[in-house]
Amino acid sequence: MPRKYLGGSGEALTVWISVAASTVLVFYGYDQGVFGNVLVGQNFLDTMGNPTTAVQGTMTSVYNLGCFFGALSTIYSGDKLGRPRVLLLGSTVIAVGAVIQAASYSVAQMMVGRIIAGLGTGMNTATAGVWQAETSKMRSRGKLVIIQMANCITGFSISNWLTLGFSFAKGSVAWRFPLAFQIFFTALIWCLCPFLPDSPRLLIRKGRYEDAYEVLAALEGHGATVDSPSVKTQFNIIKDVLDREHMNTYTWGQLLTGKGPSGVLRRMILGAWMQAMNQISGINVTSYYMTYVFIHALNISELRARILAAAGSVDYLLFSVLAYFVIERYGRRNVMMTSAAACCTCWVIITIVLALTESDPSHSFQYGAVAVTFFFVFFSSFGMGVLGVPWLYPTEINALEMRTKGASLAMATNWIMNYMVAEVTPSGIANLAWRFWIIWAVICFSFIPITYFFYPETANRSLEDIDRFFDTKPGIFIHRNKIATQLQRPAIYEEEDRRIEGLGEKSVEVSGSEVVEERVEHRDVKSG
Repeated sequence: MPRKYLGGSGEALTVWISVAASTVLVFYGYDQGVFGNVLVGQNFLDTMGNPTTAVQGTMTSVYNLGCFFGALSTIYSGDKLGRPRVLLLGSTVIAVGAVIQAASYSVAQMMVGRIIAGLGTGMNTATAGVWQAETSKMRSRGKLVIIQMANCITGFSISNWLTLGFSFAKGSVAWRFPLAFQIFFTALIWCLCPFLPDSPRLLIRKGRYEDAYEVLAALEGHGATVDSPSVKTQFNIIKDVLDREHMNTYTWGQLLTGKGPSGVLRRMILGAWMQAMNQISGINVTSYYMTYVFIHALNISELRARILAAAGSVDYLLFSVLAYFVIERYGRRNVMMTSAAACCTCWVIITIVLALTESDPSHSFQYGAVAVTFFFVFFSSFGMGVLGVPWLYPTEINALEMRTKGASLAMATNWIMNYMVAEVTPSGIANLAWRFWIIWAVICFSFIPITYFFYPETANRSLEDIDRFFDTKPGIFIHRNKIATQLQRPAIYEEEDRRIEGLGEKSVEVSGSEVVEERVEHRDVKSG
């Protein structure tokens, strides 16, 4: 009897997987925003012994070190445990970290709690996107991952409004409750993930063919069974690519030195650097420190800074949702380059007005208003592209056999860059003043030529199409390769699907005129 999943089958099952994966990202977004708002509260600073700016930066950034090691851990645990179980484990680890943070009375205790919570967040963020991508249909994969990122900003917005509300509370509850609230998201994950299927691609890789057939049939919906032609075709396409890759026959040393199958190292680098671009855009200057920036860079009062940060998070959320309508229509490359150009423009204008504020203090209010406006425009510009594309791309670009490991390395890169930004921001604002913002303008501009010259399009392609593209050994520069840059699905991939479908539907003549369908049954190989 096939196993019943939450939502049943077809589109409803895909929606529930998306809800679970998105809840993980709400969780992540909440964690991104909560500590920066806790950090400016006087009761919190007094409880922590009024730490210096440098210690505040370290207390914030050690969370990212935990995330870095948590993401790396999924290189081993991601395939061993499967996607839903990794999310359950990661969410439980975050709850432990939340308890320690909420009960803290010293910087050292707070740092321990931050690192533990980071370990769980790293595991979750390295897994959720892969799970979503591997259980989605080609035409909806990008939109569903973008929904995840919009939910990440939902969590960010919740953290801003919750900390704003609790800032009026007396005593330590103003910061202890927002930190403890992370446990709520752990409970939600436990209500969802135990009742949802693992990735069919992972199941095929592990030789669990019958389970993979059941999951593929459930995802297909509309009455599909394990014997349906569409289910068998999907299975055969995935297995065909896996059989040709044979990644398990190569060591990590061979893969990382370029001696493995064609394009593996290159694809891992493309995914990892795309994640790096997400973090070094300057977004975490605003995510972690928006309230801090408004207070210390623009000289705005604490209450007004909190209100502006909360309002900014709503602006950020709105435009991250709008990305849903452009990610498949215009493709990853165009969306990324346009968004990066807009982000660069925002940083240039912010730099200019902050420099004018320093040279002409009498008009600081007017200049500050312009700066706040373009912080909001930056949120909008980032949310439309540089937010979602870097999270989507590593789940698509890596080889099928290496997708978990590639996504884990990409997320580890994300978190180490995140750590760097969080560590330098308080000191950068204090020591460089308006010059600090030039750095982010230059970096965002660099994303445009990098994406144009090196990154192939992944929209309107199946995950197996991307494997086929790299099998052709394309050159490093792809901007003149039509198959790499065109938005519509290349015809050669549709022809390859038809060829494999034809092989799966071969028939043989039995007893003269009787024709029966030949079915190749895949069984688990058991030893002993």
